[in-house]
Amino acid sequence: MLVSLIAAIVAAVLYGVAAVMQAIAVRAASNKPAEDASGGVDPGLVVRLLGQWRFVVSMCLDMLGFVAQLIALHRLPLFAVQAFVASNLAVTAVVASWLIGVKLSWREWAAVFGVVAGVGLLGASAGAEGAAEVGAVFKLALIVAIAGLAVIGLAAAKLNEPYRTTALGLVAGFGYGVLSIAARVLTGFTPLELARDPAAYAVAAAGIISFMFYATALESGSVTVATAAVVLAETIPPAVIGVIFLGDQTRPGLSVVAWGGFFIAVASAVMLARFGEAHHTEDVAMADAVARRQANAGPAAAGLLSWWPVDLQFFLAVPDTTGAS
Repeated sequence: MLVSLIAAIVAAVLYGVAAVMQAIAVRAASNKPAEDASGGVDPGLVVRLLGQWRFVVSMCLDMLGFVAQLIALHRLPLFAVQAFVASNLAVTAVVASWLIGVKLSWREWAAVFGVVAGVGLLGASAGAEGAAEVGAVFKLALIVAIAGLAVIGLAAAKLNEPYRTTALGLVAGFGYGVLSIAARVLTGFTPLELARDPAAYAVAAAGIISFMFYATALESGSVTVATAAVVLAETIPPAVIGVIFLGDQTRPGLSVVAWGGFFIAVASAVMLARFGEAHHTEDVAMADAVARRQANAGPAAAGLLSWWPVDLQFFLAVPDTTGAS
């Protein structure tokens, strides 16, 4: 159980850093101005992203995070793992405050402590993963669900703001939720077992579809809105499905504590994504004072990550070729 809890925390950290790098890469690879929130899904976006080193690194982090998530799912119920994964927003906010001295508002600190308290309650009260077995029909239903999400996502991309970003975020979140459920019901991990398991194909399809719609939401929408929608959609439905179909449960007598922790963690993560937007201008000014960077060198300059106060240039310094001192 302890190894699974550690793995869930590692997954949250890796996913949080990867999301930052992906958002920067999306803006760099986009053919649209940031204010353009129309035009549907751009099929060439992913191809252009492959030329962005930040995207390549972020995908490596995502893969490592997924491995950690699989380890967590081996022992923990879906509702606990998904809440831990959602806590990556709290991790990134605290790291930002520690590294460059960004001052979080009292509401953001309250949201951070809410996430910590929520996942702490979950970790203390969650039981072992459910032992219920699922058949081929359940796994095929996951593939059908992904196909349905693909159709809905294409329609959502045609909407106008303020509905477009929220709709795309929800579709991506539901897709990531299906991915987690499919990963949970995999029968094995050998090449032969994966080739025969419909859940393995659901994992692959869900990953591709979900990232495509999430990237489309980030391309010309608010990352805070998109992320909040993803957090809600990727945590609550899998939690319910895990309890109803997979036999997930809490420790005896602690169901109220576990579900209370779950909703506190998820609500706090959504609040953290929303509140960070309030001091975007202050964060940009602080980053400019610390390092004179070229336009769009980091998430603050890209106007994307208003909830993420760290300019990645502090981690991965780019040589100054302007001659400025």
